[in-house]
Amino acid sequence: MGLSKVAVAAQPRKRAAGWAVASRLLAGGLGGYALAQLLPVALVASLAPALPRADAVLVAMQLSFVVYAAALMAAFAARSPGRAWAGMLLASLASAAIVWMAL
Repeated sequence: MGLSKVAVAAQPRKRAAGWAVASRLLAGGLGGYALAQLLPVALVASLAPALPRADAVLVAMQLSFVVYAAALMAAFAARSPGRAWAGMLLASLASAAIVWMAL
């Protein structure tokens, strides 16, 4: 009872699909976390002139939960794991640039 050629050929595809899911999960988890931590700081820095500082912090921190959930969904909606990583990196760098310019 040996494995058929089709079953043997499907083994690398299953492994590659598993790594793609793991990469997307890490991109969404780690990249989303970085974005959810940087974006509130950027929002506080940009909302501070319009709102009292305490209100700006509350708004930004509550939006970070939405940002984290959206980042996880975006990681799995991307066409490839590389695009998921690139999207998280670009969004995090944009937020970091806003923070750097505002502070």
